Amino acid sequence: MILGLSIFVMLLSVLLVLLVLMHKGKGGGLSDMFGGGVTSSLGGSSVVERNLDRMTIGIAITWIVTIVILGLLINRGM
Repeated sequence: MILGLSIFVMLLSVLLVLLVLMHKGKGGGLSDMFGGGVTSSLGGSSVVERNLDRMTIGIAITWIVTIVILGLLINRGM
């Protein structure tokens, strides 16, 4: 059980990193320093951004719940 949850947490972690990297930069961050500040009017739809936000939040909540369950299982020694 613990091994399965650990693998699931690792997969969720990679997916969460990829989803965060897919977000469009809001400006003023490190991406602007290295040439990411060039914006395009064809950049992306607000519907796509909203769906990406929802997916990221859903994966983050799942990640947090899984971490808590894994911590409880490890603490109990199962």
